[in-house]
Amino acid sequence: MQRFFSTITKNPGRLFQQTVIVTGSGSGIGRALALGFAKEGANVGVTGRTIKALDETVEMIKKQGGNAMSAFMDVTNEKSIKEAVDKVTDKYNDRLDVMVMNAGIQHIDPIHKLDQKDWRKVLSVHLDGSFLCTKEAVKKMYPQKSGSLIYIGSVHSKRASKLKAPYCSAKHGMLGLARVVAKEAAEYNVKANLILPGYVFTPLVEKQIPEQAKELGISEKEVIEKVMLQDRFNSSFISLNDLSEIAIFFATFPSLAISGQSLIASHGSFFV
Repeated sequence: MQRFFSTITKNPGRLFQQTVIVTGSGSGIGRALALGFAKEGANVGVTGRTIKALDETVEMIKKQGGNAMSAFMDVTNEKSIKEAVDKVTDKYNDRLDVMVMNAGIQHIDPIHKLDQKDWRKVLSVHLDGSFLCTKEAVKKMYPQKSGSLIYIGSVHSKRASKLKAPYCSAKHGMLGLARVVAKEAAEYNVKANLILPGYVFTPLVEKQIPEQAKELGISEKEVIEKVMLQDRFNSSFISLNDLSEIAIFFATFPSLAISGQSLIASHGSFFV
């Protein structure tokens, strides 16, 4: 795993004392975002279903001089989300300044082999989870008349790939959700934006490589070069640090001039 950030400095940062919750932050993109927000002075709620992994993220943040706590959250369960949000905000000034909907899973299958239970599971985590987390977050943000909702979509929020019907459908849905929320939340000075990364080398992506190789009848090397990294400027995966910087940009932008937007980070492999 790459090193995310150097030790947090005494500079208070762009998010000093703001409360941030990141779902699915026990590893991968979520962990990188949590570390990035902590570097900017935020109090970070690290949430997910695997407590050991969450505590590891918290420990990484604390070793860098940041503030963080872990809270169990199942994004498919409304009660679990409320309990986690309350736990974090109770500790950090009863505020919620930034909510990042990052939790996600993947399932690889062609349509004619896809079971409905697998379809529903993927949509439940990505789309239902984003809806339920948004619903709980705005209960905190609307009264304080401020906040930033950040959805971790994908280039698959605007394009399709073979074998990923539930994932692409869910990510397309997150784009629509973010746009609706941006319109509804504007009167409360709350922003909603979507980050659309290309392939990032996380455990979720690493697991897909042999699965896609098997279904497409090609080598794992060909999956990386011809499916995942095709047409990129520099033939490399998107970095976790890059995604963290984009999330911080959305979180700290000072007005509603940027809300309801989607930003593609794909090294040029996809334009819209």
